[in-house]
Amino acid sequence: MKTGRSLLAMAEELERQLSTKKDLLVPTSLMHHRTDEDGATRLTIEEPQRPQEYAVTPLASRQLAEKLKIPFAYFERMRREQPDLLDRNVNTWLQGDGDKRLVRTLDGRVRAVLSDRFRRLDNYDLAEQVLPILQRLPGVQLISHELTETRMYLKAVTSRLEHDLGLGDMVQAGVVISNSEVGCGTLSVQPLLYRLVCRNGLIAADHSLRKTHLGRVLGDDTDGITVFKEDTLMADDKAVFLKVRDVVEAAVSEATFRHAAQKLQHTLHVPLTGNPVRSVEVLAHRYGMNETERTGVLRHLIADGNLSGFGLVSAVTRYSQDVEDYDRATEFEALGGKLIELSRSEWTPITEAA
Repeated sequence: MKTGRSLLAMAEELERQLSTKKDLLVPTSLMHHRTDEDGATRLTIEEPQRPQEYAVTPLASRQLAEKLKIPFAYFERMRREQPDLLDRNVNTWLQGDGDKRLVRTLDGRVRAVLSDRFRRLDNYDLAEQVLPILQRLPGVQLISHELTETRMYLKAVTSRLEHDLGLGDMVQAGVVISNSEVGCGTLSVQPLLYRLVCRNGLIAADHSLRKTHLGRVLGDDTDGITVFKEDTLMADDKAVFLKVRDVVEAAVSEATFRHAAQKLQHTLHVPLTGNPVRSVEVLAHRYGMNETERTGVLRHLIADGNLSGFGLVSAVTRYSQDVEDYDRATEFEALGGKLIELSRSEWTPITEAA
């Protein structure tokens, strides 16, 4: 399993972000888009005190294009080749949009442009509520944590629950908590299987909690800008974070763990009877792996020598440790969880590929 940054380093970064992030509920008529000569984009917001100009992240640009119904490929072409045309398009549609958008900023950059119904569930408050819960679990070990551009992750295992897959190949129960402040996914709490022999992590597909960031319309009926304070965020989030406590405990319950571990064990009895190279190609096509990822999974499958569904699952989760991007590495851990859910008929096109 990819380990990410230290818990202390993540805590320090979360603390730092508290002082530099800001949320604004902005009528689109009070926004103005500008593209620099180098292709960087900026958004000026007519804030109450004075106009503020922010750099715009690629993610926020994509979200802005989506809100204005500008195909992103065309948005990017204009940005590279006709920046003045891009600005005319964006500003025309901003002035005529008539809606409010939640604009989330950090370090002087617009990091997200979201709906006025987006419910803010912030990483600092989530960590503050969840870490004590995790630390109270018997035999707990926090094995991986990271704060990326789009998500926060907390991954923990407990030695209290173990299962022998055979010949001393032990897995332990765990839990993965993830959240996105910028509209790239839900707040989720999911069971984790941690294989001790190779330190692979598998995120089970049992979605114990997937809390969407959707709530009531933010702000009021005025045409001005609303600037949200941290105490407002904490009051809105408290009820959701209280629910997380119960779901974390359920995710590491014996029933949940045994169910997932037995599904993983069952893949030992799914033989690869076809060409292993073709099996990985079918897997890569079905789950959107690129050439580098496909080659990496195949390398681990051959190195391990276990030509079974279990071998494929292990190759996928082992490859996650090689992936530089933490978000993508976690997607490979979740793919392992999807594979153990496959029925025999769903395995057949993979295992019998010729």
